[in-house]
Amino acid sequence: MQDLKGKVAIVTGGSRGIGRHIALQLAQRGADVAINYRSRQSDADETLKEIEATGVRAIAIKADLSKMPEARNVIKKVHEQWGRIDILVNNAGITKDKSMKKLTDDDWNEVLDTNLGSVYATCSEVLNIMLEQKFGRIINITSFVGQAGNFGQANYAASKGGIIAFTKTMALEVAKHNITVNAIAPGFTETEMLAQVPENIREKIVARVPMGRFGQPEEIARAVVFLAAEGDYITGQQINVNGGLYM
Repeated sequence: MQDLKGKVAIVTGGSRGIGRHIALQLAQRGADVAINYRSRQSDADETLKEIEATGVRAIAIKADLSKMPEARNVIKKVHEQWGRIDILVNNAGITKDKSMKKLTDDDWNEVLDTNLGSVYATCSEVLNIMLEQKFGRIINITSFVGQAGNFGQANYAASKGGIIAFTKTMALEVAKHNITVNAIAPGFTETEMLAQVPENIREKIVARVPMGRFGQPEEIARAVVFLAAEGDYITGQQINVNGGLYM
């Protein structure tokens, strides 16, 4: 396996959940890692300590990625500090789940701006850096919901489906420059968000999964690290890590 020593990675939403595991596994492979967080500095501080314990450099940048200037500024700050960006993992995302009858304009805009708008902003900002380097690995975290839909998640499904389409289009445009762009589509994953779901609902959800269990954040992270370190001839793809939930 290739290591990532000397590479610089950014993980948005990297202070907890799936993002934290992605950041840690990238660090364990030798990459210097910058994480972004929105509000919970204590989580970011704890994740930074874990990253630094692997022997690499680490920084945390506070930003509200629903605002494009702040999303772009994350890229700028890392480049100013470390001089290069090799890996961008767009992991940050939120939900505002309501049926269409109850969904508001604000619910729609906040989810689309955070989940999809931030991907556009960070990718467009990092593009010239990666073009100059003649190297880049971009991995966008989408969801099976963007493929299959899910009751009460029209805004989330639209944002995640948009990420898949965006990924394929950007991949076509930059492939000849040794920049790959791929998406990871997790299924239901054991995170803080899922832990808040009542047990009876969790049982119904897991019954839909052919493998009979929820995914683990580290399983999603391993797929990301594979694309970053080993996926030199893989681009424009979505890799489903969902236990067979959507095929």
